[in-house]
Amino acid sequence: MTTAPLPTDRAALLARLAEPRKFDLAVVGGGATGLGVALDAAQRGHSVVLVEAHDFAKGTSSRATKLVHGGVRYLAQGNVHLVREALHERVHILQSAPHIAQPLPFVMPSYKLWETPFYGVGLKMYDLLAGSAGLGRTEWLGAREALRLLPGAQPQGLKGGVKYWDGQFDDARLALALARTAALHGALLLNYCEAVDVLHDAGRAVGLVARDAESGRELRIQAGCIVNATGVWVDGLRQHDAQAAGKPVRPVVAPSQGVHVVVEQSFSPGEHALLVPSTADGRVLFAVPWLGKLILGTTDTPHEDVPLEPRAGAGEVDFILREAGRYLRRAPTRADILSTWAGLRPLVRPADAEGDTKAISREHTILVSPSGLVTVTGGKWTTYRAMAEDVLARCTQAGVLLPRGPSRTAGLHLVGAAGAGQRTPLSAPPGLHLYGGEADAVAQLPGADRWLAPGLSEAMVGFAARHEYARSVEDVLAFYRKIGEERASRTCWRAARACCSWTPPKPREPPPPWPACWARNSPATSAWPCSSRWRASTPAGALDKPCALCHNGGLRPCWVKVLPHIAWRHRGFCGLGGGPKTVSAPALCQGRMQVGKLTNDPD
Repeated sequence: MTTAPLPTDRAALLARLAEPRKFDLAVVGGGATGLGVALDAAQRGHSVVLVEAHDFAKGTSSRATKLVHGGVRYLAQGNVHLVREALHERVHILQSAPHIAQPLPFVMPSYKLWETPFYGVGLKMYDLLAGSAGLGRTEWLGAREALRLLPGAQPQGLKGGVKYWDGQFDDARLALALARTAALHGALLLNYCEAVDVLHDAGRAVGLVARDAESGRELRIQAGCIVNATGVWVDGLRQHDAQAAGKPVRPVVAPSQGVHVVVEQSFSPGEHALLVPSTADGRVLFAVPWLGKLILGTTDTPHEDVPLEPRAGAGEVDFILREAGRYLRRAPTRADILSTWAGLRPLVRPADAEGDTKAISREHTILVSPSGLVTVTGGKWTTYRAMAEDVLARCTQAGVLLPRGPSRTAGLHLVGAAGAGQRTPLSAPPGLHLYGGEADAVAQLPGADRWLAPGLSEAMVGFAARHEYARSVEDVLAFYRKIGEERASRTCWRAARACCSWTPPKPREPPPPWPACWARNSPATSAWPCSSRWRASTPAGALDKPCALCHNGGLRPCWVKVLPHIAWRHRGFCGLGGGPKTVSAPALCQGRMQVGKLTNDPD
């Protein structure tokens, strides 16, 4: 039995947030950890609100290696507790969302005679720690069998290999599934709504000041318990909390950057992933088939700052390509790169730790401030559910959250899991199968037969806007940037057209601004996939009333600033006050989706 997808109408969500009420729990941060906490608390019967400054999983939680794993290298480091916990949590993820989380076979090729028995024994211990939660038996392989399973591996000098099992997943879609499942259980979740301050009363944290990024409106959220789950940015909210007591706090996060490179799957065809347990500098290298492409990574580089959009360094990319070239039959070059991404791990540095982040534990840490603010950081995607349990237990122990029974998330099916039907491997190109049991709901929307890019239909764009909290074209296409589909710039224009019934200009006419009636773009300045000259921006206070020609469903009107040589304007009916009146032509703003606005500012 499947449940009809809930609408994610922003006006309705904001109206609920503005209601005078006190929540049991307020969560700041819409990544894996925050969403896991919100879902667990909502399942127990708590009233829950979650605010995220950007889109859900915008940061680290969508920039992983796409693996649900125990951590082979953590076993080598002797962190048996973390490995055991992750191996047992792994099975919960695979069961909760089988359409976007699946077992994945790995092969560890051996180019020295001692490697096969040595690593084989270690991976047998991996199986032992997994116990009944194991996904498959570790096998020793000869050179011929290893090459059959890894046809893209370097055959010269190959002695054999070891096959073992872990899991992989679609991290961004799993985050959305957590958010939408939490909403089904009564939680109120809002993206593009930043927590800018902590409210205090008699020295206790009693709520948040949140700012809607689209309107600039500030809202006060009352809550008995506040959980700071903002990943590498947790120290910012901790400082806001500490200012009330006049006692600055020591930063707890030691960010570490992990970079990934995407190439064509032809470099390592098949459904088996490749693992190199120790590269030239002691790191681990993965080559993972994912959605018709191949992910190569990762790195582990200490990072001083915490930008929203971290950039892959040239040295990090060169390292991945160089090491991959040692183990692949055909060495990838920079010309073969389809896309790259970088994420910042929120590692918790011990007081005596210096420099190298590779040695820092991946276990999570929970801190409770004198005001009662609960901060959680560290950890890994695979253990998000156990982390949520620990966070709520600590909240109860601290006396800021009343107990409401045990966690009920083990074995819980997330949205899309029920009725998922036949499982399509995640190594296959993207398509309707990623929606699981909701595939029929997507297929019934207009535009299901009109494809904007491989694996992206007009109906999928509409579903994202109506049911998956998408507020911008970027929210929809960020996923496709990761697999390199942004090389076809028409995808962005087509996605906007799908939402706005937009008609492109005739040849030889100057290009118009982006269609402006679908969804608001991220307030963060980030390059569009199709063109570096267009950047997203929201003009503060520029809009205060509906436009007579661009009005869409009672929400704020469209506003598009255009390059000077573009003459597309309508005739000044836009409530822009003293600001510019360069807005999109009425033909661009039919508002078929009626879900917000999209603003753009040239670079």
